[in-house]
Amino acid sequence: MAAYLNRTISLVTGQTAPNGNDDHNTSSTDTLDSSLSSSRPNLSLQPSASSTSANFQPNPMVSETRLYQPNDKSPLQIFVRAKKKINDIYGEIEEYVNEATTFINALHSDAEIVDKAERELFESYVYKVAAIREVLQRDHMKVAFFGRTSNGKSSVINAMLREKILPSGIGHTTNCFCQVEGSDGGEAYLIKEGSDEKLNVVNIKQLANALSQEKLSESSLVRIFWPRERCSLLRDDVVFVDSPGVDVSANLDDWIDNHCINADVFVLVLNAESTMTRAEKQFFHTVSQKLSKPNIFILNNRWDASANEPESQESDLAKVKSQHTERCIDFLTKELKVTNEKEAAERVFFVSARETLQARIEESKGNPPHMGAIAEGFQIRYFEFQDFERKFEECISQSAVKTKFQQHSSRGKSVSGDMRSMLDNIYERITIFRNLKQDQKNLLTERIQGTETQMMQVTREMKMKIHNMVEEVEEKVSKALNEEIWRLGVLIDEFNMPFHPERLVLNIYKKEMNAHVESGLGSNLRARLSMALAMNVEAAQSEMTDRMHALVPNEQLLASSAKLAVRTQPFEMLYSLNCQNLCADFQEDLEFKFSWGIAAMIQRFTGKVRERSKKNQPALVNRQSSIGHSVVTPVSTPVETTPVCLLPTPGVGGITPEQLSVISRFAMSSIGSQGTVGGLVVAGIVLMKRYVLNTPEQLQMLKTIGWRVLVGVGALYGCIYLYERLSWTNSAKERTFKGQYVRHATKKLKMIVDLTSANCSHQVQQELSSTFARLCRTVDTATTDMNEELKTLESQLKILEANQKQLKLLRNKANYIQNELDIFEHNYIAPQ
Repeated sequence: MAAYLNRTISLVTGQTAPNGNDDHNTSSTDTLDSSLSSSRPNLSLQPSASSTSANFQPNPMVSETRLYQPNDKSPLQIFVRAKKKINDIYGEIEEYVNEATTFINALHSDAEIVDKAERELFESYVYKVAAIREVLQRDHMKVAFFGRTSNGKSSVINAMLREKILPSGIGHTTNCFCQVEGSDGGEAYLIKEGSDEKLNVVNIKQLANALSQEKLSESSLVRIFWPRERCSLLRDDVVFVDSPGVDVSANLDDWIDNHCINADVFVLVLNAESTMTRAEKQFFHTVSQKLSKPNIFILNNRWDASANEPESQESDLAKVKSQHTERCIDFLTKELKVTNEKEAAERVFFVSARETLQARIEESKGNPPHMGAIAEGFQIRYFEFQDFERKFEECISQSAVKTKFQQHSSRGKSVSGDMRSMLDNIYERITIFRNLKQDQKNLLTERIQGTETQMMQVTREMKMKIHNMVEEVEEKVSKALNEEIWRLGVLIDEFNMPFHPERLVLNIYKKEMNAHVESGLGSNLRARLSMALAMNVEAAQSEMTDRMHALVPNEQLLASSAKLAVRTQPFEMLYSLNCQNLCADFQEDLEFKFSWGIAAMIQRFTGKVRERSKKNQPALVNRQSSIGHSVVTPVSTPVETTPVCLLPTPGVGGITPEQLSVISRFAMSSIGSQGTVGGLVVAGIVLMKRYVLNTPEQLQMLKTIGWRVLVGVGALYGCIYLYERLSWTNSAKERTFKGQYVRHATKKLKMIVDLTSANCSHQVQQELSSTFARLCRTVDTATTDMNEELKTLESQLKILEANQKQLKLLRNKANYIQNELDIFEHNYIAPQ
């Protein structure tokens, strides 16, 4: 009772209550209190009816400010600003979560960095934040009014809204739950539960009125949307919930679960003419069980009835008021245990809702509020109702900010903290992955540089090796071919095809002999050289391959094994002699020639002279060669008259040129002639007589020797001729043919020794060069692949660096959001 008196005095005088409970709220009501205190200096605790009408001077600016202009100092603005701030923060959180999720989804392709579970967790934050934002858009300050039927719950709401919106009257009026909330448009409408149809607000009298024929169930909800600009409380996002009487239904749990679970303030409207009932207590006991320490205000309505009591019963009236106050305080502190006695005393009020509504309707018309007074003591009851509204605004603002936004702030911190922790882990993984890629890049760069350097060195060494092998092969082939040419006679002797001097048969014989020589020489050369050459080439190829293996990475070596493989068959040298074309100009001479004939003797003699002349007189050799290659014709020139001695004369060393010329002409004519042995003998005698026995000493010697010796020599000569003539058979002709062929083939083959050896060396060079080129292409391919891999690594490193920068940015944003939420809690939650 003392607290009530102090609060009443403070309202009348405009001073702060002694208990100091309103210190922190004084700033929000200074303007209103100063305006009111200036208009009520002579008001007493029990004013008379005359003073009510004579001394009260209303301040019209109060009503104008209250109705049409937002009061920035109103406690409700704390909730409005807090709601806007938390929505702005969650807008940043939503943007941050979307950005982080998009970034994480881009990283999802790298399973080493982000796994599927983390990606799904990030995506879940998107839906979670979107759901919180949706809740924040719907969040408002909600006050629920409960009490018995006909206690004036609807009248209290109408008085607070300053308009008669909800149906009110005597008896059971409200039949269902009615929720009044602000709408942005200028039109008022209502929506029934389970429907989106907008109905005229006038229909509320039929839908929610218990006296109407069209009735809804007591648990139904009718949402009434009233223009915000017509009510400051609605503009400040306050939602009012009117309920049927707690004594009309026992289904209180459903009421609480469906309509009151998110209420910030409960207002228990009592009838001041009676006491609190069991039904009313039971309902709030149920509320207290479901909600932790709900904020409850108790209005003892219809206190205007106390003005009709006789003055003799004023003391009893004070006792009744004190009794109601003590019971309400005990109910809040001892039964419900939701507050202490000091706060409970500040939450019990004695008002007249109908009287306040009438005063405010008059005030809206421009009339003074006391025009709506019902009984004496209007100012005290009116100020009491204003005090209730002020306390209610402070309480609901504090409660709503704490209950609505503290949890959202904590969840925002949790989301940003969890995401920052996950991003830190991902950043560490990316750092490890980037270091790994950097090491791979460094190793790959060193390998590429090493490969290029070693490739240049190996190329120089292999070129030198190929060059040395080519020279060695050329030398070996030349030497072996010369040796085989020297042994050509042995090879030709091995040819056993039947011989016949007939031209047609002889051509076939020559063709087969050419094939035999070519095959034999090729076989001999392969037997002597091919195996060694193939081994040398294979060894060189193996060395090349081994050297290249060291330049190609193992993983690429396996993929390129087919390219790096050496020939499946050993290298085989091809000796292209082509004896058919080489010896195509061979012309055999199978005519019989007596070995002791003049021509043969001269040939043998001139051959020796030619050999001696080659050593002593190169010019003479050239002359003799030209004479030997001239066309041989019978001698038709006359013999010189001056005899030329063919034999060396005493005192003369050697044959003179004149003698050699005569002998040559005679030999050539003898070769071309087919004379008999007798003719040769006669010719020999004539010659001897003419040239040899031309001195007396020589004739005397001839006579001394005698004709017998000459005849014996002639007979022996003839026998030899006859023997050779009879021995000139096909076998002899074959031997002669083979000898001529050997001489001719030897001459021709010697001409192609250099060509053949060069061809063989070229084959070796081509084989080794092609192998080395194939290996070089493989190494170049491997180098190209490594360069491509290096580019890929560089690209990956750039992406990883960009990812690290993005992660740092996201972590900084998470820290920024954490700071924003900390500031929000410090400004709006911590001071509460």
